[in-house]
Amino acid sequence: MTDELNVDAMLARFRDRAARVKDRGMPPVAGPERERFLEQASLDFQDYAIVGDATWTFEDGILTLRVDLSG
Repeated sequence: MTDELNVDAMLARFRDRAARVKDRGMPPVAGPERERFLEQASLDFQDYAIVGDATWTFEDGILTLRVDLSG
């Protein structure tokens, strides 16, 4: 499995996605649609950033991602 999965590259893709979400422009929407877009962008950034900051181990066929939420 580790021969097929480059975990460092995967985490780099998540960091890249977080940066793109943070920097993406606002589409021409207003009102409730705008609020939903902003809320989704915030959640997308949070999710991608959390995974992108993870450290990992691969033992006995199990990939473990560790995320430090302490600071």
